[in-house]
Amino acid sequence: MPGPVPLLLLPGLLCDAALWADQVSGLADLAACQVADVTLDDSLAAMAARALAAAPPRFALAGLSMGGYLAFELLRQAPERVTRLALLDTSARPDTPEQARRRRGLMALTRSASGRSGFRGVTPRLLPQLVHPDNLAGPVGAAVIAMAERVGREAFLRQQAAILGRPDSRPDLPGLRLPTLVAVGEADALTPPELAAEIAAGIPGARLHRIPGCGHLPPMEAPARVTALLRDWLTG
Repeated sequence: MPGPVPLLLLPGLLCDAALWADQVSGLADLAACQVADVTLDDSLAAMAARALAAAPPRFALAGLSMGGYLAFELLRQAPERVTRLALLDTSARPDTPEQARRRRGLMALTRSASGRSGFRGVTPRLLPQLVHPDNLAGPVGAAVIAMAERVGREAFLRQQAAILGRPDSRPDLPGLRLPTLVAVGEADALTPPELAAEIAAGIPGARLHRIPGCGHLPPMEAPARVTALLRDWLTG
């Protein structure tokens, strides 16, 4: 009998393995999950090289938000190693000039904070940009804030630099010939559903799913639904 499917999971900005905890548990009978460390490098190329060095020879690949940007870079570096692709709440586009300006301003503000103790990656004021209004109070919101604090200031700056340097991945989409799932929270304010639709339309045969009651972090907001989508994708 075949063994478990190797599955590499890529977190987003200010996210760690907690983003995928429910999927790692819920897919344990099917997949050998590995969550990449995306906190140590300030370019997508270096992040991808680190992830590839630690990954199995061939693997299924799933990324959310910045993890989606990183997934495109992994596919540029080692397309032959990826067996299938899942992209959640992400974009194939680079930053617009205005987005880049805001990102650099946030980085400058973060550098001016007095050490790690002055860094609050996700505050209650910023939380509505990440999760559905129904998930602001209670365990999901608290878990997102705690996760960002664990990632911390220096890793946040490295991740933002990596995001700023990402290329336009839209020209790569038609050449991706592997089973692809594209999913997005219906209320995602950061990478809204039209960006997911653009990715799905560009990748031959990709399947698009909109997840109700979710913002930018469906693996935490609707864990059972995301686990079911990933299970279907891995076995389809």
